[in-house]
Amino acid sequence: MRVKKVQVDRPPQGHSSRWAQKLEAEKRVKQRRQKEVDQQKQALTQEFWTLHKEPKIWNKKLAGYLQPSKKGTPTNSEEKQLAQALQAALGRLSSREAEALARKKAKAVEAQILVLQQKFLAFFECCVCTGQVPLAHHVLVTHHNNGDRQQVLTLHMYNTVMLGWARKGSFRELVYVFLMLKDAGLSPDLCSYAAALQCMGRRDQDVRTIQRCLKQMMEEGFQPQLLFTDLVLEEEDRAALLRAVVKAEPAFRPPPQAPSPVNTSTLLKDIYSKEGPVSYPKLHLPLDTLQDLFYQQLHVELSSSVCVQSVEKAPVMSKEVIEARKTLQALREQWEVELLRVLRETKATMGRQAYEGQPTLYPFLCLLSEGEFVSILMQVGILKPHPAFTHLLETAAEPTLTFETTEVPMLCPPLPWTSLHSGAYLLSSTKLMRATEGTTQHQRLLEQCPPAQLHGPLDALTQLGNCAWRVNGHLLDLVLQIFRDKGCMPLGVPPPRSEAPRPARYQLPPGSTPVHKSELRKELARCLKVAREMHSLRSEALYRLSLAQHLRHRVFWLPHNMDFRGRTYPCPPHFNHLGSDLARALLEFAEGRPLGPRGLDWLKIHLINLTGLKKGDSLRMRLAFADEVMEEILDSADNPLTGRKWWMEADEPWQTLACCMEVAHAVRSPDPAAYISHLPVHQDGSCNGLQHYAALGRDSVGAASVNLTPSDLPQDVYREVATQVEEFRQQDAKEGLRVAQVLEGFISRKVVKQTVMTVVYGVTRYGGRLQIEKRLRELSDFPQEFVWEASHYLVRQVFKSLQEMFTSTRAIQHWLTESANLISHAGWPVEWVTPLGIPIIQPYHRESKVQVKGGLQSITLTSSVDESQKPNTLKQKNGFPPNFIHSLDSSHMMLTALHCYRKGLIFVSVHDCFWTHAADIPTMNEVCREQFVRLHSQPILEDLAKFLKKRFCSVSSIKSLKSSERALVTKLQETLQSLPKTGTFDLGQVIRSTYFFS
Repeated sequence: MRVKKVQVDRPPQGHSSRWAQKLEAEKRVKQRRQKEVDQQKQALTQEFWTLHKEPKIWNKKLAGYLQPSKKGTPTNSEEKQLAQALQAALGRLSSREAEALARKKAKAVEAQILVLQQKFLAFFECCVCTGQVPLAHHVLVTHHNNGDRQQVLTLHMYNTVMLGWARKGSFRELVYVFLMLKDAGLSPDLCSYAAALQCMGRRDQDVRTIQRCLKQMMEEGFQPQLLFTDLVLEEEDRAALLRAVVKAEPAFRPPPQAPSPVNTSTLLKDIYSKEGPVSYPKLHLPLDTLQDLFYQQLHVELSSSVCVQSVEKAPVMSKEVIEARKTLQALREQWEVELLRVLRETKATMGRQAYEGQPTLYPFLCLLSEGEFVSILMQVGILKPHPAFTHLLETAAEPTLTFETTEVPMLCPPLPWTSLHSGAYLLSSTKLMRATEGTTQHQRLLEQCPPAQLHGPLDALTQLGNCAWRVNGHLLDLVLQIFRDKGCMPLGVPPPRSEAPRPARYQLPPGSTPVHKSELRKELARCLKVAREMHSLRSEALYRLSLAQHLRHRVFWLPHNMDFRGRTYPCPPHFNHLGSDLARALLEFAEGRPLGPRGLDWLKIHLINLTGLKKGDSLRMRLAFADEVMEEILDSADNPLTGRKWWMEADEPWQTLACCMEVAHAVRSPDPAAYISHLPVHQDGSCNGLQHYAALGRDSVGAASVNLTPSDLPQDVYREVATQVEEFRQQDAKEGLRVAQVLEGFISRKVVKQTVMTVVYGVTRYGGRLQIEKRLRELSDFPQEFVWEASHYLVRQVFKSLQEMFTSTRAIQHWLTESANLISHAGWPVEWVTPLGIPIIQPYHRESKVQVKGGLQSITLTSSVDESQKPNTLKQKNGFPPNFIHSLDSSHMMLTALHCYRKGLIFVSVHDCFWTHAADIPTMNEVCREQFVRLHSQPILEDLAKFLKKRFCSVSSIKSLKSSERALVTKLQETLQSLPKTGTFDLGQVIRSTYFFS
């Protein structure tokens, strides 16, 4: 692309004067705006010197204590006056004042006021954090002085500003806030007294004032010990507080720290027991190496972004490429200058608004330097790039990619998850529960939990993040070779966009028929869609491979968090073990373990599992087959791109190749049992959702279909459903049904698998029909004119088959669906608590629209997580059964992870696929089965019914409902009392089932 330079401060020759007039007008507008900003800055600077400190006290008795004070150091008489004012402010509220406070609180619960209160509290806290306590005090005084605005202020806000003054040792200003607090009809709480005592401790207040404060505090029912047990204090705050208390009561000693509460869940009893043998795994790296890695990670996070060399094939440095890169650099420099200007304008405007009493973002804009803010703004935005800019980026083909710190794996072990707010990255904030931006209900429920209730999930996340990884360098070289040579879609290596199909022609000759025009439009649309999909896939692969190359000689870690159902995920999105076959193949355990006596057998079985060739065979038969094809395995390992390429025909080709290489190394080693293996070996659940349903319903027939019972060969529920559907088809074909006759020979395991797999997770008949339609279109010899009719027919037969095979499953699904339907129609989102104590709420609400206005664009965002909107009853109803099952499979995984950790295993998971070293597979299998039985030995459905009844059917829950909604609650009570009937399946059989996870 050639960039033409145009002089823009005067019109090009030959153009009309209108161009010059337009430029001159824009120049004048810009100068006027700049003048206004400069004036605002000047006015702001002048007015900040006169920030209000002394409030207007409405209570005449309290106002008597507030006399005009001289500037400078307080005199003894003024100190005495302030102490008396504080004593008056600490007094108990009268009954009349208490009634006024109750009325005020009742009025302040309106939704709009709650949102405004959140903004004010955040503003005050940020002001205190950035040292702008005078501004916080000024805004507090401004609103306190206005009777109508005062109702927005809460005790927490007064306490926050008091804490700011306490840390500065500013006694006069603290007393002012105390007077305002009392004047507003509020009673000091423990935090209020702590702020006052901290201030006194910092400025060596006289003993009598401190004693009066402590006396009043104890009269209110707060003992001094509570200051040190019930409040979370910073070290300096604690020292100042203790200094004041000891000065007044020399014999006082802070109580010893209370022992941390222990989780008492029966499922976690063994985890936190101090009895019995334990063998926790230790990191394979020495302490000095770990310390060095810690400082490297700290440096990365302080930089806020990571630059990674792109693995894309470097372009020829033509004149066009060089010019494009220069243009990009010039544009970025120009944007930085403009962003800095706008940032300063915004700070000036918001500073003035804050001076006027508005809770603006001004203190937040003071958290970082202007240069740091501009750097962040250059990386973050919601703008849709212009096609010309996209083309410029493609032409420049810059050699580096920039990632945020949290998008890259860690160079040291993650911080252990010890609370909702502490875990994962060292400095970068990470949510314990990932959710759509703007969602707050999950966080609120978590904060209401007793800390010990979340110990199990927190420790499981920590354990998953503690697994150290490394890149399989040999495999990465092969992938890069293919990636740079136009890719290979069958192997999951996306080709570049230049390989996208192009239409035979872009224009039709004059006089073309409407049919031809329509066909051309469809062809152009199809080609554009394919090109965009290829670009997206190529970009995803580029990020993954560039990060792999960046980390190929490093050990790294993947911190974890969870979604609202409790399912766990690695935080770095682009390079992790939850990705595609290619992504998983690139990863190995950094710590290797000897194969031991049976490890090589498990490697071979794992290899055959990855090929998908012997799914219906026993483990012994798969092992024998691996020995039969050993020549192919070794050829694949030695000549992956030039040999017979056996590995390329596998279901998971890249993981198959990685396993071929590992097997080759092991069998060629002098002692295979001593070979150190780094390859993760997997054990997959057999249609895990149906396994949980069958266990919940004690369904003997369903349990046998999904391998909960011992058998010589693995049961294949997908094949069983396909067989039963074929029987239905044959019967209908005999009766002359045309579509049943057409489907002869086309009903296979593959056609029904996805629908069977997703029925348990709530797929509707409409969704199932689309899945089957996609499979039928992949069959080249199936008559395409029957696809729509055939997919309709097959989805009905699949659902009918599942209804007959899993009777308890369908009953439980119906019970869950009906409960959610009644709850959501009564106006609530569905909530429950997992067996491990994670509180869950479904974030499905009616859509609301928010418009984000920008200088260049205005974008309308649609949100379905706005709590102020009513629940989306359809999503609440359809989402409850699959989400509840997901919360059970996450509980099973976490229990398995914690018990494996106790036994010294390295364990990670991809939901219902568990990974460990080959030598440790027998131990992991034992733990996995034991914990499934223990989980389902709990009264899960009974506990759920009790929780739902207490949450949604109690008197306090229904007192504000309409009569129609109360009728729904009555029906909900009846539904919850009618639990689905269970069968006679013996859960103990799972312990002996070879193919439960295999």
